[in-house]
Amino acid sequence: MPDTGYLALFLVGLLGGTHCVGMCGGIVGAFSMGAPARWSMLLSYNAGRIISYSAAGAIAGALGAASLGLEGQVPARLILYFFANLMLVALGFYLLGVTRALAFTERVGQNLWRVLQPLTKRFLPARTMSQAFPLGLLWGWLPCGLVYSALASSLSAGSAGRGALMMLAFGLGTLPNLLLAGIVLARLNEFVRRPAVRMFSGLLVLGFGLYGFLGLARLLGWI
Repeated sequence: MPDTGYLALFLVGLLGGTHCVGMCGGIVGAFSMGAPARWSMLLSYNAGRIISYSAAGAIAGALGAASLGLEGQVPARLILYFFANLMLVALGFYLLGVTRALAFTERVGQNLWRVLQPLTKRFLPARTMSQAFPLGLLWGWLPCGLVYSALASSLSAGSAGRGALMMLAFGLGTLPNLLLAGIVLARLNEFVRRPAVRMFSGLLVLGFGLYGFLGLARLLGWI
């Protein structure tokens, strides 16, 4: 995927923030209440969560790279590139509010979450950084359609390192919403829900996907 993929996934994380707050807002809201020392726990939790996103991106990138070694590399690369841009188009439509169809991807990780969820009880209620960080590591694997859709795009990264960087960009995009949950959450939610903001971000991400399809058509000699 071209470097625009990093910006696209960052915007998806940033503007899909209301979804992220719905999934994780209860925990981070509890962290952000009270003394300033809670900031250290909030940062620890989010560091663990983003590390898990990056690890998942590395796995996806490695799997995508491995698939290139199967038979002909060019067809496999084109298929992954097509799929990645298709997901960007789908994420653009999601941000525009056109469809909620990406929710089906949450079923993919339910079996893994059944194994991991009992482990989170060891760190709840989280009162220290040493509890918040592993809780974030585990919570990063919570079934989430937005995360899985972004993760699908990292399949075309071409390497584990680039896949990790793509999901790092997505994770950093989610950070403002979750870092500020319980502090300026109402104002932030009001901003990201503005029709103009969502339309701009949705059209931008959609544009990245369509630009990728245009490049693919050129590679195939269709235009």
